[in-house]
Amino acid sequence: MFLVVIYGLVLALPLLFFVQRRTLSPPHQSPPVDSQPEEKKSLKTIMQPPRDDLDPPKDDPFTLDQLKQFDGSDNSKPIYVSIRGTVFDVTRKSDVYGPGKSYNIFAGKDGSKGLGMSSLKPEDAVPDYSDLPENEKNVLNDWFLFFQKRYNIVGRVTDMPTSVSNLANL
Repeated sequence: MFLVVIYGLVLALPLLFFVQRRTLSPPHQSPPVDSQPEEKKSLKTIMQPPRDDLDPPKDDPFTLDQLKQFDGSDNSKPIYVSIRGTVFDVTRKSDVYGPGKSYNIFAGKDGSKGLGMSSLKPEDAVPDYSDLPENEKNVLNDWFLFFQKRYNIVGRVTDMPTSVSNLANL
């Protein structure tokens, strides 16, 4: 039971960050000053700051089936996550996207719907997010912006479901 509570807290932190940012923060609030000691900054987390050393975005085509090869199960290949058809290289965060890790459910696939729903259920990690309500589409958009500022874009999914192919650029 204790592990379930801890696991729930770990999963809820990123969601709480986005909910707090969207609903409680004033629109033009300046970012907080980072006053954490150096040893606290080294803790592994998905919530790292934006990067300024990203490569220019690539437009390499991937099918959903090809994307499955990049789920972290083969150490010789990178780990890719697709959001709204844009493929991100998340290899450097294999501690959260690698096999058996908390967000591996999204590795090697486009799990846009699950991200929008803040769900880690395998049946929700699918590319068709067309039936998400507006608030969950906003959460999905927040995740897309989060990834865009932190991970290299390595390509795009060419066979997204037709129900979302026109929604890819929210």
